[in-house]
Amino acid sequence: MEAEEKYTPQTWPESPERATLEGKNKFLGFWLFLGGETVLFASLFATYIALKDKVPSPEHALAKDLYELPLVFVMTMLLLTSSLTSVYAMYHMKNFNFKKMQLWLLITVILGLGFLGCEIYEFNHYYHEYNHTFTSSAFSSAFYTLVGFHGAHVIFGLSWLVLVMVRNAKRGLNLYTAPKFYLASLYWHFIDVVWVFIFTVVYLMGMVG
Repeated sequence: MEAEEKYTPQTWPESPERATLEGKNKFLGFWLFLGGETVLFASLFATYIALKDKVPSPEHALAKDLYELPLVFVMTMLLLTSSLTSVYAMYHMKNFNFKKMQLWLLITVILGLGFLGCEIYEFNHYYHEYNHTFTSSAFSSAFYTLVGFHGAHVIFGLSWLVLVMVRNAKRGLNLYTAPKFYLASLYWHFIDVVWVFIFTVVYLMGMVG
């Protein structure tokens, strides 16, 4: 099989992720999947905007009372930096350097775990300081659904990255494994782009009222 051939940096294709028909088909399926994900997130954003600060009484916390910019900034930097490290990983994939690709993917996973840790702390803080739970109000339900759904996608993205790293650790790079690494990296970028919108729509707009 072509995917089992031995490659060198000199014989490695310029775009290994699209060098085979299977790789091209994976891309088509991925973009269709991403289209559905985009529509779903757009619906959650619209719901959040409609229900923002819809609380049953003045005792319930509003967006401007909840959000803490320093924590959110750290979370944003962790996720954006992880997007950069995944770019480095794909750079080494295109240059047929499997070890460096794995190293940068590992750094990406570590940064993603740091983001998740901050998000768990954030939710726990809102619960203990403001009694801001999923059922407190329409606003809290919309917030936890949108941000929590993104967090679930972060978990899925991290699981995807770890899976392709572990499963292909002995296989190395070939035309069969390259699309798997590349699509996992693309999905991670999608998660980061969604967070940029969350950071803007939820946190920044929430702080200004």
